[in-house]
Amino acid sequence: MPIDTSRTFRAVNIAVLTVSDTRDASSDTSGDTLVERLTCAGHTLAARAIQKDDVPMLVERLRGWIADPAIDAIITTGGTGLTGRDVTPEALAQVAEKDIPGFGELFRWLSFQTIGTSTVQSRACAGVAQGTYIFCLPGSTGAVKDGWDGILKDQLDSRHRPCNFVELMPRLREK
Repeated sequence: MPIDTSRTFRAVNIAVLTVSDTRDASSDTSGDTLVERLTCAGHTLAARAIQKDDVPMLVERLRGWIADPAIDAIITTGGTGLTGRDVTPEALAQVAEKDIPGFGELFRWLSFQTIGTSTVQSRACAGVAQGTYIFCLPGSTGAVKDGWDGILKDQLDSRHRPCNFVELMPRLREK
């Protein structure tokens, strides 16, 4: 889809949350990939953390960032699989006011192009809470690239046509 260069780019303040029981700052390649891509696109890294796969802890972290007026969007990586420890979608369900079902559907379609039917094991999802976007990607670096390059890079660019998530931001808290 086209970028309308006559429109002004608006940087989005994005928090990156890696959900993992095993990663730390030195091994968080998926988080590093997200940070590199979002900053190269001109956005601002508003916060970054690594959180264990634990629903109450994830909900607490998400609620804190949702309440922060300096954060426009949260992108998580990890915890979207099928194992017992994969609980990111369950945490999102506790904080989201609205789901964005097309995000997960489009992610799986894009992912199918690279990993085939294994994409059915992904529970990538997204929602909105108190005017903050939350996008939950799988934990692999390839999945992060698919999600950013195939969806978020354009949808978080205020110049993207025919529409984008950024232009909706002022209206997300409407009642």
